[in-house]
Amino acid sequence: MISVDLNCDMGEGFGAYSIGDDEGVLRYVTSANVACGFHAGDPSVMERTVALAAAAGVSVGAHPGFPDLAGFGRRELAASADEVRAMVLYQVGALGAFAAARGVALTHVKPHGALYNMAARRTDLAVAIAEAVAAYDPSLVLVGLYGSELVKAGNAAGLRCAGEAFADRAYRADGSLVPRSQPGAVIDDPAACAARAVRMVSDGSVTAIGGERVELRPDTICLHGDGDGALELAAALSKALREAGVDIRPLSRADG
Repeated sequence: MISVDLNCDMGEGFGAYSIGDDEGVLRYVTSANVACGFHAGDPSVMERTVALAAAAGVSVGAHPGFPDLAGFGRRELAASADEVRAMVLYQVGALGAFAAARGVALTHVKPHGALYNMAARRTDLAVAIAEAVAAYDPSLVLVGLYGSELVKAGNAAGLRCAGEAFADRAYRADGSLVPRSQPGAVIDDPAACAARAVRMVSDGSVTAIGGERVELRPDTICLHGDGDGALELAAALSKALREAGVDIRPLSRADG
């Protein structure tokens, strides 16, 4: 049976501001990527999100990003590789403290936003992130864009890696994501996203925004928890994948 992890970025509120329906989405996903306070989240939100994920039986991972609350971590910063290594280690350690206090084991690390996309193409940043993860806990799974420099760096560092695909984001012909600043970058129709996810897993491909066929074999599929339709999207993805005979399982139980 074909299997895949279904992950969601969550815990992205801050203080009095709540973003997304994390508790609802947790009914459908198998892995939670919890914001670590730099691009979103704060200590209280982090603690609550870990508790919600644990109660739902969902694997907990760290979602470190650039220190950019105003830009939600989606603006590229001129950080050096050493700075990136330190900020990732710092954030993973912070979430790890909340997980340990709850008796929950961290399973994975997935960078957020601009940091994720920069590490997908820049070897120096990819290596820095892999080094940070390996330094904290070499048993953690490093999640990166399928076929990216981040996955290559993780493999080279001896980490177990998971190639990720996005059901709700458009692709370019080279396998990179269409920047959010461009029209059509975000796909908000749950039915269309569900069909894309099934094709990614069963056919190993997705159609790029220009019509080209992009080959990919994802270990995990992401949906974004900060959108208004996140709950509907999560339900649609879960239903479509299961109806297609796909076993949805967390990274901690994936083969490899």
